Amino acid sequence: MKFSLQPGHDYIQLNQLLKLLGLVESGGEANQVITDGEVLVNNLPETQKRKKLRIGDVILFNSNEIKIVEEEDD
Repeated sequence: MKFSLQPGHDYIQLNQLLKLLGLVESGGEANQVITDGEVLVNNLPETQKRKKLRIGDVILFNSNEIKIVEEEDD
């Protein structure tokens, strides 16, 4: 799965990404799974809830792989 950053945005926070994509039901749940070490960023466990994800980062959570990409022009 790919996630495109909006124009003018350099990053998205990890907890916001999980919630936005519907991989968790709430911000609290996002924070909990991150704190518990259940989320990998670039193949390493990530415990920073507000980790800034930038283009090229790859997130793995519950067998979902998300790559952060630049927004593509139509």
